[in-house]
Amino acid sequence: MKRLKKLKKLIIASAIVALSSQINIGFMGTDFRVSGGIIFLSILLFNYEELKPIQTGIVSGISVYLLRTLLYFLGNGDSIEVLWSFQLEILFYTFYGLIYSLLNRKNTKKDINQLFLTMSISDFSSNIIEVIVRVAAGVSLLRWEIITTLFLVAIVRSSIVWLALNGLKYYKMLLLKEEHEKRYRRLLWLTAQLKTEMYWMEKNMNNIERVMSNSYELFEEIKLNEGKDGWADKALTIAKDVHEIKKEYEFVIRGMREITENKLQDEGMNFREVVKILHETMKREVEYKNKNIKLYFEIGENFYTSKHYYLMSIIRNLIMNGIDSIPDSNEQFEIKFVHKTKEGQHIFIVSDTGIGIEDNNLKHIFSPGFSTKINYTTGEINRGLGLSVVKEIVENHLGGKISVNSEEGKGTTFRVYIPKEFLEV
Repeated sequence: MKRLKKLKKLIIASAIVALSSQINIGFMGTDFRVSGGIIFLSILLFNYEELKPIQTGIVSGISVYLLRTLLYFLGNGDSIEVLWSFQLEILFYTFYGLIYSLLNRKNTKKDINQLFLTMSISDFSSNIIEVIVRVAAGVSLLRWEIITTLFLVAIVRSSIVWLALNGLKYYKMLLLKEEHEKRYRRLLWLTAQLKTEMYWMEKNMNNIERVMSNSYELFEEIKLNEGKDGWADKALTIAKDVHEIKKEYEFVIRGMREITENKLQDEGMNFREVVKILHETMKREVEYKNKNIKLYFEIGENFYTSKHYYLMSIIRNLIMNGIDSIPDSNEQFEIKFVHKTKEGQHIFIVSDTGIGIEDNNLKHIFSPGFSTKINYTTGEINRGLGLSVVKEIVENHLGGKISVNSEEGKGTTFRVYIPKEFLEV
């Protein structure tokens, strides 16, 4: 399935290059032509990492050759005389892909300025190779004007690509800014509504304290066998109060569900954006806790999902578990997040080099309220809800499964498996 997707992208890319190559101009009275196909090829190679330069160059060259031959045949009725000339297009695009691949190998940060130099050299060198072949075949003459013009053509075409990529970059930044502003407004609206629900929860805390007090008072009377005549009324009052508290919490839960599911109206996100947000927030969390932890994030195939809140919750809780498991120390620890796909599943792996989990605790870590993390200075204990929430989301909402391996003194590794159909839109 993955190979078919890559093949489809390769065919579409080569078709775009072939069509754009029809925008061309003749060159100094020869059958040598300068086209716009290479402009689109460069833009496609830069934006789609899955397109391999050499492979895409060869397929694009063949596509350009076939399309030009077909159009010439339809317009002139005979294509034999131009077959050789058009075949050299394959040579040009092949060498462009080869040179581009060699020069752009170290451009891992996708530097557009560095790409400009790569494109200029690739364009000029490939054209020179094509000219040399044409001269050797006796179909063209080598003149100084041709070399200087080809150099200018390479600069101009690379400049067009540079401008187009920078334009796309700033357009994406503008869209991202608008999207962030929308999300911020939604967040403010969400926070305001949640504060209302929190008010009712705080109000019920007082009611719960009152019920607990009445219950204990009734317990003492029963224990001392005093006030028998009032036991039934007091028990009924306690039951009524518990029922009222339950109703209040049902309203709160319903309100919070409506807020998070309906009011937010957030369609989805690219997984790469989800990881970027998580990376930034987890980095701040490490700095806040003043721990010596190095974070690593490795992303596999990017995809669009409407379950981004679930994914954020899962990954965040697993990373936070790793952060909490690492002691305050001058020794450097690591937490690594890896994403990959295999056999129709997304696999998310979170591993740490912390203290690990004892064998007798390992079977309880997904139980609500269970925690081994306590601050002996302050007496503060972890709520023990993070991993139970992760398991609930993975298994009951996303149809997946979660596993854990741990070794005391060496660290812990969580693996989450979620079918693609539950995540991808």
